[in-house]
Amino acid sequence: MSKELPKMYQTKINKPINSIQKVYSSINNKYDNNRGYNKYSDISIDKKIDNIFNSYDYVYKADVTIVTDSGTVSKRIVARNKNNLITIDNEFIPISVIRDIYK
Repeated sequence: MSKELPKMYQTKINKPINSIQKVYSSINNKYDNNRGYNKYSDISIDKKIDNIFNSYDYVYKADVTIVTDSGTVSKRIVARNKNNLITIDNEFIPISVIRDIYK
């Protein structure tokens, strides 16, 4: 049972109230000083490449999509050395320019 306040304690509000709080969450945004916001995965490129080569369906080649700053390409990779991915056409793709890689 709620009691109503007497009229002398009620206040009329005749002005707009700007008490709305604005909240910003940066949990899904990764900021890189050189490129701005990073929209790619949190998993490192080296780990993704290792996962591709260690997957159960990898025998000697893997069809992957490689995302770089200059664009997206589909390649068939067969090996990796310290700095490059090696395609079936004997093309070297530097790991340093890869932003994302997936099957």
